[in-house]
Amino acid sequence: MSIIQNIRERGAWIIFGIIAIALIAFILQDGIGRKNRGTSTTVLGKVNGNEINKIEFEEKLDAQVQNYASQGVKREQIIGFLWNQEVDRLLFKTEEDKLGITVGNKELNDVLFGDESPFKQEFTDKTTGEFKVNDARQAIAQIKKSKNAPQIKQIENFYIVPSIENRLRAKYQALVIKGVQLPKWLADKEYADANALSSISYVAVPYSTVVDSTIKVSNDDIAKYLKENSAAYQNEEASRNISFVGFSAAPSSQDSAAAFKQVADLKQDFKNSTDVVSYLNRVGSDVPFYNSYISKKSIQVPQKDSILSLTTGGVFGPYVDGKNYTIAKVVGVTQWPDSASVRHILIATTNPQNGQAIRADSAAKILADSISLAISKGASFEALCQKYSDDQASKAVNGKYDMFPQAKMVQPFNDFAFDKPVGAKGVVKTEFGYHYMEVLKQTPRGPAYKIAYLSKSLLPSTETINAASTAAAQFASSSKDLKSFNSNAVKINKQVLPATNIKANDYTIAGIGESRSMVRWAFEKDVNDVSEPFEVGDSYYVAIITSEEKQGLLSVEAARPQVEGIIRDQQKAEKIKATLKGNTLEALAASGKTTVQRADSVGFSFSMLPGVGNEPKVVGASFNKALVNKVSEPIAGNTGVFALTVNAISAKPAQQDPALFKEENLQRLRSVLYRTNIALKKVASIEDNRTKIY
Repeated sequence: MSIIQNIRERGAWIIFGIIAIALIAFILQDGIGRKNRGTSTTVLGKVNGNEINKIEFEEKLDAQVQNYASQGVKREQIIGFLWNQEVDRLLFKTEEDKLGITVGNKELNDVLFGDESPFKQEFTDKTTGEFKVNDARQAIAQIKKSKNAPQIKQIENFYIVPSIENRLRAKYQALVIKGVQLPKWLADKEYADANALSSISYVAVPYSTVVDSTIKVSNDDIAKYLKENSAAYQNEEASRNISFVGFSAAPSSQDSAAAFKQVADLKQDFKNSTDVVSYLNRVGSDVPFYNSYISKKSIQVPQKDSILSLTTGGVFGPYVDGKNYTIAKVVGVTQWPDSASVRHILIATTNPQNGQAIRADSAAKILADSISLAISKGASFEALCQKYSDDQASKAVNGKYDMFPQAKMVQPFNDFAFDKPVGAKGVVKTEFGYHYMEVLKQTPRGPAYKIAYLSKSLLPSTETINAASTAAAQFASSSKDLKSFNSNAVKINKQVLPATNIKANDYTIAGIGESRSMVRWAFEKDVNDVSEPFEVGDSYYVAIITSEEKQGLLSVEAARPQVEGIIRDQQKAEKIKATLKGNTLEALAASGKTTVQRADSVGFSFSMLPGVGNEPKVVGASFNKALVNKVSEPIAGNTGVFALTVNAISAKPAQQDPALFKEENLQRLRSVLYRTNIALKKVASIEDNRTKIY
């Protein structure tokens, strides 16, 4: 990790990109080792026999967590995403190996320095949009001497290897696409079908004419239906269903009043304090003091307008800011730009990765002052930057950081960039060493504010927490099965809530939130087991396992909501068919207490019956030549039972060129490419050991 990553907290993507370049010559020269080095003791899973190594997985996971930290993405969310990514990678690797698809060194060189370069953003001129390939190659020569093994492995895993895998995936997908063809005979048939029209007369008896209460769908009916349609009702992953009761430990009104008073009692002392740093250190604040200025538009706090209307030294509050009671004090107001560009040369004193000293502070100061003096006498900044700067990230672009916003750099660096005028030069000390800095450009200046916040969290009292914890424990101990669980909830006026379809690798439970421990409990215990209280957020939850779904065919209970209506309509269809009598539509209509209707624009390419809705069976029968001027047998459709006569089958005038029609349909067929990984998963052997580890 380079030093500037700590200087610019949210600039990790720049650093990874720049450091990556140090690897390119190394990678091209020595190749990339992609062999899985895991052993059976560190196997997180297997895909078609290929191992997902736990140690390597966690290295990638840690890096992803760091990358997404500023976006608030949690580790638990990334585990699932990364697992799916690794499974897909190995699924495609199996196919690529079978087909002998590879990426050679020359092709890899084209990927790394061509339009697909993972480093393109870092070496693109922001003014012209040109990818500076020569600058990238120059950076290779400058950084190649780096022997930092962790960085090399990190960049190999997250930049170089993914570039290779993306190229391999693209080749595989190209083969799949080219393998999808549309024969002329099929294209001609689809073209004719798309232009086919039918005119029919029909009788429809809706299912609604049979009262639902007269139809009873038994468990045996559902079991039989599931057996006959097993492919459509498979449970791909085992799951658990629970019910739970919550006991809130959120701050009470008394807790809130006490917290408010605590902050309000400090207001006058805070206002009178002349040294806010010492004062906040003494009384404590849950919002750290940023001892610098921030522009008006960058300040995002409640009551912003009221706070910014204060004079220097004025205070506002207490007010509610999230779960805190806060008092704001305006410490100072100045005029600063919103963004600035600088260039710098860093003479480091400390390695930010391990905290070890790089050089003595005095030696760093002397060297930085010497560089400042040399530049003032006409020495080349660029040459000195390339020779001396320890910031490898900005070194590749001659020390420049272009138009960065306030509060993104460490404070001394930030303050020089925004407080000094354009053209200012000087040596600045930060926690990383000494920087020779030059201010290159700034946006127009506007008001910027230094604000101190005295903030105390609204927390539940010990009494509030103990009351909730005790109530939850008593409920858990007295609930031995589902009957007593529900009965006890009624006694204490608590609502029992369900949470269904919980999977073994889930981290959240609907209605509760993130609770990996509760998920694990649900899969370690049996149906009707009652949990001890789980503390989640500001509540305690007691749960009972109500049912489980094993992998494979859905159970009758789980399938009932999905299939009961279908089976009921099937039984209604049989009742309706038994009432329909006669050989003509008129006779069938009379027996069904309805009328004969007509539809003259039934299209074969759509399953919609005009004026009725989606009726694929009826539409299909409308193009059955055997039914021209003949009455069909009763047809059980989606909305009712139908009988029809085909009056005529014709073709509408062609509205599209046949060649264009074929091309569009071919592209439609090829668009299913996104389902390739789904298909590969269905036939793959996948072993998932995550539940044993996380």
